[in-house]
Amino acid sequence: MAFMRKRSISLTLGVALVAVLFAAAAVVAGTTVADTIIFKPILDTGKYKDKVSILSHKKHVEEYGAKCGDCHHDDHGKPLDLKEGDYVQKCIECHKKPGERPKGKGTPKLTKKQRLEYHAEAFHYNCKACHKKFNKKNNTKAAPTTCTKCHVKP
Repeated sequence: MAFMRKRSISLTLGVALVAVLFAAAAVVAGTTVADTIIFKPILDTGKYKDKVSILSHKKHVEEYGAKCGDCHHDDHGKPLDLKEGDYVQKCIECHKKPGERPKGKGTPKLTKKQRLEYHAEAFHYNCKACHKKFNKKNNTKAAPTTCTKCHVKP
């Protein structure tokens, strides 16, 4: 009887250990950042529907000195004070409207807040502004600021 109890306790502890290891792996997988991030269009329409934007997260952090808060912010646009391993929401969780804002004759004028509800507008606003600032500061054109330099064939 004591042998059965010890075996049952050992089995329970073994199962619990495996469950903890799986949970830890899931947490780490959810908070690690790939060296290269590929942004695919959300919509299957528009002239860039078959193109992607590629971000070298590693290069931005290590070579350009970007801080997490340069891209990741709270609901009010305030930079988040993140460190490696912290959970970060996906952009689409806040910038929920797919694609770009409506453009052209007769479309309503939107506030900045309304424009940033659009997923692509949030990227354009954040990335282009930073790239233009980098280029000006370094007297270069290395950081892309045009459509075809960021939207490329995969």
